[in-house]
Amino acid sequence: MALSTHLTSPLRRALAALCWTASRQCQRLSTPPGPGHTLDLRGIFPPLATPFSAMLEVDYVQLEGNLRRYASIPFRGLVVLGSNGEYPYLAAHERLDVVRCVRQALPRDRLLLAGSGCESTQATIKLTVSMAEAGADVALVVTPYYYRGAMTSTALVQHYTEVADASPIPVVLYSVPANTGLDLPLEAVLILAQHPNIVGIKDSGGDISRMGLMVHKTWQEDFQVLAGSASFLLASYVLGASGGVCALANVLGDALCQLDHLCREGCWQEARDLQHRLIEPNMAVTRRFGIPGLKKAMEWFGYYGGPCRTPLAPLSPAQVEELRSAFSTNGWL
Repeated sequence: MALSTHLTSPLRRALAALCWTASRQCQRLSTPPGPGHTLDLRGIFPPLATPFSAMLEVDYVQLEGNLRRYASIPFRGLVVLGSNGEYPYLAAHERLDVVRCVRQALPRDRLLLAGSGCESTQATIKLTVSMAEAGADVALVVTPYYYRGAMTSTALVQHYTEVADASPIPVVLYSVPANTGLDLPLEAVLILAQHPNIVGIKDSGGDISRMGLMVHKTWQEDFQVLAGSASFLLASYVLGASGGVCALANVLGDALCQLDHLCREGCWQEARDLQHRLIEPNMAVTRRFGIPGLKKAMEWFGYYGGPCRTPLAPLSPAQVEELRSAFSTNGWL
């Protein structure tokens, strides 16, 4: 199976050659020379699912239970209120309460990234300040998209600049075109990377060439690129990405951290073998079955998944079997 449908044939051939060579002599992952980062984003960040009770209220007891299990996994930090956290379905007070709950349980040496992107610049600034007060270390700011036809590079640069100027915590850009229908333009990213309070981007688009260009064009800036999916994590690391914010880490956190470790140690053959086994499960809990699939898979691995808020619907019995097959055929169940 190919590493990603977005990889070009030349890149696949080059990566295969790299893996073959490195299997004979383990070489550590190197990053382009550049200034030191004020905030180290290297590693794996699970974008936490928000647990709900049978009455579809946020279940903080179950959230704390999941957090206790995640504490034994060497994550760099946690992301709350991202796409997998059903962020659009949470009231303002729930968003802040989730951040407070996670911050209280999270060791101080682990970062807490919190989604604070809104449709207007004013609302984004207000929520970002509130997230910082609730304990977030970093604001993850998704692109505004409701008026996507007007979201030019100029408009988006102005939006993010104003947010970063006002934010008391560092800002990470968030481009997730599958949900927003809007890819944060590369030219806007390169301009925003120069802002002293914008420290990186989570790119979930899966365009490896674009991610490689981001790394290449921003190496002199205090800016890091995070892969937004486990399906192309290895390829992203080869091109210089710092880490990954991967939905699958909610389920297979140890495996994702192992892949991160293998890449940093330069054990490319082992990393490639592991990456191959992660692609199908990852696609199943993202593009194929989404958050209902993610929450169902969490239950198989000892976490609390629970229901989604409507209008997200639970999986059918047939879909549950397809989901299980994606994990079992790759040796995870």
